[in-house]
Amino acid sequence: MKHLVVLTGAGISAESGIKTFRDADGLWEGHDVMEVASPEGFSKNPELVLNFYNERRNQLLTVLPNEAHKALADLESNFKVTIVTQNVDDLHERAGSTEIIHLHGELLKERSSYNEDDIKPCEKDIFLGDLCENGYQMRPHIVWFGEAVPMIDKAITICETADILVIIGTSMQVYPAASLMNFVPQHVPIYYIDPKPAMVNNQRITIIPETATKGVEQLKLLLNKIN
Repeated sequence: MKHLVVLTGAGISAESGIKTFRDADGLWEGHDVMEVASPEGFSKNPELVLNFYNERRNQLLTVLPNEAHKALADLESNFKVTIVTQNVDDLHERAGSTEIIHLHGELLKERSSYNEDDIKPCEKDIFLGDLCENGYQMRPHIVWFGEAVPMIDKAITICETADILVIIGTSMQVYPAASLMNFVPQHVPIYYIDPKPAMVNNQRITIIPETATKGVEQLKLLLNKIN
């Protein structure tokens, strides 16, 4: 069974009603991203940051996986599928995908601000004064700007074993995630789904200039021809 590695970004969840990471003006839900997505921002105003992610978490619990999420889960019938996502939502899991690597953390988890390995499930609000067992403030389990990406080495290893690479809904501009394509073997075909693609067609890259839901349907037809 061929190994299909799928790199997903905000574009795949946008059709479920989750806003993309930042707008054209560089703001995320009206905030400068460094205010709400950096250790410095958390140190300066932890209550603002906690409330920001509480709102994101509450929104996540009101949305559902879309047809693109479901179609990727369906591909497990014919391929070994590993999803490497920059998204912090759980829509891939809810759609039925079984192998998912979250590069930038998970919104439905919290962790100690002291010990990054002290991680717990979290579907509730996190408040200032919610402490871990060692007495340190709990925080969202999100990889902020300036922090290490713990899952990147695992993601690199996965990409090195790919027979097919699919990129959906990401501009591949945010590092280190953007570097993952470089670890796929040279002979591996790449399919890129995005309504405003940042790459160009070549012998190796097939561009599908569609939204995630439409693009994944086209992808399934193309994969049927080569599988």
